[in-house]
Amino acid sequence: VFAAWETTGSKKIWKALLEMGEANEWKPGPRLHHADDHAICQTYIDMYRVSGDDKMIRPFIETMDEFMATPYETGDIRKCTWWWCDALFMGPAAFVKLGITLEDDKYLALNDQLFEECYELLYDKEEHLYARDIRYKWNEPGIEVLKENNGKKIFWSRGNGWVMGGLVRVLEELPENHSTRDFYIQNFREMAEKVASLQQEDGLWRASLLDPESYPGGEASGSGFYTYALAWGINNGILDKETYLPAVEKAWVGMNSLIQPDGHVGWVQPIGADPRKNFSAESWEVYGTGAFLLAGSEVIKLND
Repeated sequence: VFAAWETTGSKKIWKALLEMGEANEWKPGPRLHHADDHAICQTYIDMYRVSGDDKMIRPFIETMDEFMATPYETGDIRKCTWWWCDALFMGPAAFVKLGITLEDDKYLALNDQLFEECYELLYDKEEHLYARDIRYKWNEPGIEVLKENNGKKIFWSRGNGWVMGGLVRVLEELPENHSTRDFYIQNFREMAEKVASLQQEDGLWRASLLDPESYPGGEASGSGFYTYALAWGINNGILDKETYLPAVEKAWVGMNSLIQPDGHVGWVQPIGADPRKNFSAESWEVYGTGAFLLAGSEVIKLND
């Protein structure tokens, strides 16, 4: 929604953002170490950069002080703090934005540490995609191997979309000379190449990336994040325009085909942790619309 405000300058959108922040008292969610509860702070920081009102970021600073002073208890599939791939959208950008805003490298260093732990746990260096969590890895001691109907590994579209969107939002913040920037660029380029190769004829991606035949219809949230990430990569000179522009143009046509007569973004897979077939034209979730708005905020820049 903040990206939509940046794109349009709409006073109505800014008012809605302000009311949201005030209603939340500018606080993150209640779970200290859970990345989902930190994601909203990205917006608080973006708004603080516009308004300069310290109350917008003070609760997150206090939360981060407690976060860094409190050990995280791992266990079961929770092998590290960010143990599921979606976390790489939720947490990293909030940490990095705070570090850049406060000119304090400790937040960037913490992000590097936690991001790398997740990368080492879940990134498949052959497929160039992330397992949703450790349950979807192969050759993992004590973990039953899960396969798609076609015998391939299970890589969830939205999960990998979260990662690509998160990489964009980290790279937007990191200075050109930052010591770990090349790591994030490498990860982004590898994923971009793989994801582009998995785009379907309608311009969209299926809920399961490696078994599209088993999943009917394009899925809005994963497709939206890929459209956003690939367009951003072109706009920022990280991806070759000649190679990737056709994929983005095709994707944007596909994304617009998901808009329903009443205006809502349909075909969004509901909240989950793996590929599902439980969605239709009527299926709507906030993150599906959010992915669409992020995609639009970059696609519109291609005209420049």
